[in-house]
This record gives sequence, structure tokens and C-alpha cells, in this order.
Amino acid sequence: MFEFRSLVGALRARLSVRFAIAAVIVCAVAAPAQAALQIDINRGNVEPMPIAITDFVGGAGQEASAGADIATVVTNDLERSGLFKPLPKSSFIEKVSDINVPPRFGDWRIIKAQALVTGQAKMEADGRLRVEFRLWDVYGEQQLTGLQFFTTPDNWRRVAHLISDAIYQRLTGEQGYFDTRVVYVSETGPKNRRVKRLTIMDQDGFNPRMLTNGAELVLTPRFSPNSQEITYLSYHNNNPRVYLLDIETGQQEVVGEFPGMTFAPRFSPDGQKIIMSLQRGGNSNIYTMDLRSRKVTRLTNTAAIDTAPSYSPDGTQIVFESDRGGAQQIYIMNADGSNQRRISFGQGRYATPVWSPRGDYIAFTKMISGQFVIGVMKPDGTGDRILTEGFHNEGPTWAPNGRVLMFFRERRGAQGGPNLWSVDLTGANERQVSTPTFASDPAWSPRIQ
Repeated sequence: MFEFRSLVGALRARLSVRFAIAAVIVCAVAAPAQAALQIDINRGNVEPMPIAITDFVGGAGQEASAGADIATVVTNDLERSGLFKPLPKSSFIEKVSDINVPPRFGDWRIIKAQALVTGQAKMEADGRLRVEFRLWDVYGEQQLTGLQFFTTPDNWRRVAHLISDAIYQRLTGEQGYFDTRVVYVSETGPKNRRVKRLTIMDQDGFNPRMLTNGAELVLTPRFSPNSQEITYLSYHNNNPRVYLLDIETGQQEVVGEFPGMTFAPRFSPDGQKIIMSLQRGGNSNIYTMDLRSRKVTRLTNTAAIDTAPSYSPDGTQIVFESDRGGAQQIYIMNADGSNQRRISFGQGRYATPVWSPRGDYIAFTKMISGQFVIGVMKPDGTGDRILTEGFHNEGPTWAPNGRVLMFFRERRGAQGGPNLWSVDLTGANERQVSTPTFASDPAWSPRIQ
């Protein structure tokens, strides 16, 4: 009934993926032409789309377990995005047993589902897990997309995130962000003697893995554009030292020691440079370092504190914070340091600006009336608005699709500590991200290659 075209590619983490896209759309009945099923995520308030996600069919044992687990992860991914409303399985009328047979669309319309996800999980003779899924338009009575994956059984969770990405992209027109990771600083121990370790996890908080042993203080990790390396700041014998760390092999390289560093480095979009702020002679300025030649170039030269630099996604501009006007505000300059100009003019003090991967917004932390808020503005300074506020919110980082931010929020009191939270661009979908310890300084990876 279905004809598939396949593209075979190797992905990291031993994941082999074959994309199988339906070349023939099957309609149960001839329906009049209508607009494609899609969520308009550019509106201010988005009503979540009702979607039914069935357990992926399979045999017994490992197949059945993998099928149910994959469906659960897809359900959780889409629900957390705030754009989808997964319907309870107890409401399902049809029990899907063969994904190659079109569903009984009327049964799904009765429960108000607009989209339907079906799938199956099968163990191959060579020990690989084969996972397929179909996304259906319930009212249009047509298949929208379908993918097929081959992987090792222990990679089922990543397959689930890839499926979530495919559904998100088909129904929103935007790239998904579920097959990504977050590196952060894990904090344990008493509040005045915290042990801080670099930790990496999936974007939903699962599969946490320590990257450092806690022997040295670590701060503000940042991903490289290829998502394979991170740069971070560590104090070695009380001296700030910048490291590059390969997160798969564990291989670590010292970039250099930088006495007086005031903010950890970030990569340029092409991965060839890092940008950072260094304090020398009582003031702080912005510098870049070429990672091949180790040449350091100074970009700002003021008697003020210039810090927290972040590149625009095309690498042509840099946003940073400075108190050159008497209080912390946000400034932009060209990548060579020219044309420095202020863009923030609202009440309060602005800090930690980070450019969106889409280039359309700059996220920031703002201190106002005793509160720390997370907000966004356009690169010309217009559209300044607050997404979330609280006792102490800080350290925004963007999902690679530029639609969601993660940050950390500190709790008051002697027993309090930081936890990770996410919020979308509307400010309406705020969620805590579960971590096994206190967590701060998150950095969201690009999409995994």
C-alpha cells in the first residue's frame, strides 16, 4: 500500500537512521481541497493542538516495551512544548494493530483529535531495533509524514526525540529541538561549600552524565557549533583557565590561562574563535582568540566594565553588556569592534545578553525592583518584554530553533539552591527541568549531527 524512498546515514552515538517518507498519500475518501494541518506558532496565544499518540505496536517483551516507551517520550516531548495537547489513551476507540492500514478516522474525530501518531517497533534478525511511525491528519484523512529508523536497542530514547522533531516540524513549519542536549553545572553539598561539576543531559533531563570530577571550580560551559566540544572556565590554583572538552571522548585541552577573566568564553558561529572578557588594570574589555593561532585580539577599549559577549548567528555582530553609561546596559558592535552602540533603554539593569540562533531576538537578564527577570528584545532594542520573573533568574540559553529558552532560578533560604527552568517566547509555557542535583549555568546544544 505504501511506497518508500530511503536515505541511509550514520549518526553519532552508534545511531543509524533511514528516513522513509511516504511517496503515496492514501485518502480514505476524496475530500475537498483544504488548508494543510498546521499550528501557527507566530500568534501571541497558541491553543494546543489535540493529538493522539498510540503505543507503537510490536511483539512481546523488548518490542512491546520499546514501543510503549517511545510513545511515552514522544508524548512528553510534544506536551512540554506547550503547542500540543496529547489525548489520554483511555479515550481511544480504535486499537491500532497495523500501521500500514489507514486508521478509522471517524473514531479519532469523535475524541476531537486533529492529528494522530501511530508506529511500530520490531527487532531485526541482526539485533537492531527498527522503529517506524506515521503522522496522520485526522480531518484531512491523509498521511502527513512517515519515518523509519534502524538503531541499537539502547538508542530508543534518541529515536523518540527524532520522531518528536519530525512531528513538530511537520505541524509547525519550524525545526524541532528535542534531539539536543544541555550541559550545566551540577551543584552538591552545603550552600557555602558547593562542589560544582560539569554535567550533560538530554534536553528533557534524562541521561545525566558527569563530565568533571568536582576537584576544581567550573563555571559557564558553552557548546561549540558542532555540538561535540564545550568550552568552559575553571580555576586551577586560583587562576582562571579556559578549557576545551570533547564530550564524547573526554579529551581535554587547555586553551590558556587568563588572570582577570570576568566572564567565560563563547564560540564564534564558525567554531574558529572564542570571545571573552578580561579584566586588566581595573577595567574589563572584550577579546577574541583564534583557536588555531592562539592570537588574542582586543575589541573594546574603555575604562568601564565590558563583559558577557555573544555573537550573532551570522558572526557579523557581537552583543555585550557594559556600564560605560553609568549602569549595566546592552550594547552591540560589529565583529571587528567597530560601531559600538547601546540598544537597551528600559528601567533596571541589563545583563548576560545572548543572541537567538534565528537572529531575531536577544535574550537577557534584568535586575529591577529587587527581582531578576528573563526577557527578550529585538537586535535594534525594540520589543523589550519580560518572559518570566522571580527572586533570582539568570543565565538564559536558547534552544537551537530559537523558540524556547532555558535558565536557572535560585531558591531563597539556607536550604535553597538553583534549578533549571524553560520558557517559550510567549512566556506562557514555563516548566521546571528535572535534574538529580541543584543545577545552574545551562547551555543548550545545537542539533545533534
